[in-house]
Amino acid sequence: MSDYKVDLTNCDKEPIHIPGKVQAHGFLVAVDSKCIITYLSENISSFLPLKAKDLLGNDLKVLEQVLLPGETPGLINQMLQLGKHAKNFETINPYRIDVGNLSYNLIMSQIANFYMLEFEPTSSATEIDIQKTIGRSVTEMLSGKQLKHLLNNAAEQIKTLIGYDRVMIYKFSDDGHGEVVAEVKEDHLDPFLGLHYPASDIPKQARELYKINLTRIIADVNAEASPILTLPNNGEAHALDLTHSTLRAVSPIHIQYLKNMGVASSFSISLMYRDELWGLIACHNYSPRFINYKAREASKLIGQIISSALEFKQDEELLARSEDYKAAYDSLSRQLRKSGSVSSIITEQNSTILDVCDATGAVLVFEDQVIKLGQTPNDEQLKELNAWLKRNMQDRVFHTHQLPELHSQAKEYSDVASGLLACTLSKEMGELMMWFKPEQITTINWAGNPDKPAEIDEHGQLILSPRKSFDVWSQTVKNTSDRWTREEIATVLKLREDVVYAINRQANEIRTLNEKLKQAYEELDTFSFTISHDLRTPLSTIKNYSELLLESNTSLDDDARRILKKVIGGADKLNFLIKEVLNYSRVGRAEMEYTQIDMGKLLKDIKSDLVVALNVPNLEFSLGDTPPLLGDRTMIAQVFANLLNNAVKYSAKSNPPTVKVSGKEVNNEIVYEVSDNGVGIDLNYYNRIFDLFKRMDNVRTYEGTGVGLAIVKRIIEKHNARIWVESELGVGTIFYVAFRKSGNGSA
Repeated sequence: MSDYKVDLTNCDKEPIHIPGKVQAHGFLVAVDSKCIITYLSENISSFLPLKAKDLLGNDLKVLEQVLLPGETPGLINQMLQLGKHAKNFETINPYRIDVGNLSYNLIMSQIANFYMLEFEPTSSATEIDIQKTIGRSVTEMLSGKQLKHLLNNAAEQIKTLIGYDRVMIYKFSDDGHGEVVAEVKEDHLDPFLGLHYPASDIPKQARELYKINLTRIIADVNAEASPILTLPNNGEAHALDLTHSTLRAVSPIHIQYLKNMGVASSFSISLMYRDELWGLIACHNYSPRFINYKAREASKLIGQIISSALEFKQDEELLARSEDYKAAYDSLSRQLRKSGSVSSIITEQNSTILDVCDATGAVLVFEDQVIKLGQTPNDEQLKELNAWLKRNMQDRVFHTHQLPELHSQAKEYSDVASGLLACTLSKEMGELMMWFKPEQITTINWAGNPDKPAEIDEHGQLILSPRKSFDVWSQTVKNTSDRWTREEIATVLKLREDVVYAINRQANEIRTLNEKLKQAYEELDTFSFTISHDLRTPLSTIKNYSELLLESNTSLDDDARRILKKVIGGADKLNFLIKEVLNYSRVGRAEMEYTQIDMGKLLKDIKSDLVVALNVPNLEFSLGDTPPLLGDRTMIAQVFANLLNNAVKYSAKSNPPTVKVSGKEVNNEIVYEVSDNGVGIDLNYYNRIFDLFKRMDNVRTYEGTGVGLAIVKRIIEKHNARIWVESELGVGTIFYVAFRKSGNGSA
């Protein structure tokens, strides 16, 4: 049994997976790999004519003689071996065992080097055959067209199926606190619908277990849990991991919590969204209630079906919103590629910057103008806010839904600008775009004061407060707006790239030259040093040793000589490329040699080199359409070599690694896509990946210097082309490179 002492000061750290006890409605036996009984619950004598101390240390067959007197000896061991080879016990569980007039479900699982055998009654408080009625119930649940209808239908049908007094859909927010978003209950019970519960009610370690065990039953909060016993010489007496146990005892804090609510038993079903815990179907009963393993498994299936439907409907609603943003963005993007005033294009057309996200106000600060759309702070307030952003913005994008909490002067205009999304166009000149969301003064109804979950008893100890701790406690939230969504931020970032591109194209010659020269001078020394020292020196060593080996070793066969010649040839080719890049970096204004580039041949050559150089197993590398480009062949080759090298490198651990490259004509541009299914790029890094020596946190273990994409960006800009990225962590990345069909634009 665990010696961990739990109180309200440490319940978020309580090791609830090793409580050292099981619930009273069943008993547990754990055997080692040799089928020696190593652990068992003390209450086994309440179910079988055996004493726990007589079984510890004995072979499992001793228990089988009582459980299965007429069966073949070693039957349970055979089932354990079957589950071990199958790597799970899903096809075996539950196995019915009749002992006298009683029947038990045997539920088997493996944890580390032990096999757990859990026995619980086959009888159930649910008389309906859930497995037979599940089809009709699921049809009813999925009949709602909107997410809220799905959740309400789900609560209604689950209450009908398993008969608990109260069934709630409980949704977790980003900060871990929960809200009851749907509820069906007996008429005499007070409603919980709309109530919020602090994150401490279901702490992080409990939420993690809900992701592993998709159902959880507490049959009787007033029943005394049974200690798990083990051999006297077992040093792990308190450490049997019950993560996968159906009988795992309940935290004393949670037991007291349920008692304070008047709840006698509970059952929960996990709801998942993209492999994360979205919420729970929480079922409460006000008298002890037990539903058996088969009923719980059927409930788990219902939960999985609801999770899939929930994911579909939630994604559908998000897609509908993002389509509106995309339509506005596409319209602005098309206009920005044409000639005309940037400020007029994005603020005076049918679609404006106000339409690319769910903002009520937007501001463009550009070329000594402040252009306001919708509801915004006044001119003086905007001037002060711009100065604050200039001092505090670390990246090119900034967003918050609580601006007055970060910047106290914003409280003066919190009614129109509690939410701020800003992105710089030129930080030095204070040019930027800003979007605003208004204050949402909301009243959150908590089930008790979330800041006072405990009281002090007569001994000075923190204890859970009694029944009144669940009385509705209202909190007014000010200086807060709706949160900015991922889709809104991504759309604004894409728009920023288009606006910056248009500004650079239309800016006067002096301003463009100054910015280019400043960037070139800052990068030139570092860039040249890195290339010459980090690449040329080891390359020369490789070539010299290869030539020496070829000339001096007469025992080499023809294959070895051919390979060495390829190494020398590859070194010469790469050395030439390095010299060309160095010449380009030193002479920033040098004329480029524009030619018609056969992209099919170029990409096949790059692919062949990468396949050999990186040697990634099971790599799926596909080439689609490869329309020709007009540009400097050496530089274009370097662009695609860098992008494809990254795609192969960062997808190497995927199964299988998949890299695709293809091009197509879009309007007056040739757009190439380079996609992979690799590690992905965090949204917060989108605006920094092209900076020199900037590397993401999730690729620190991969070899690289952070120079490649900076070179790519510089070459792209020299071709008057565009590059942007779309990515999702853990899913993959797509780089888009768009070249004008007229090449350098001088034709």
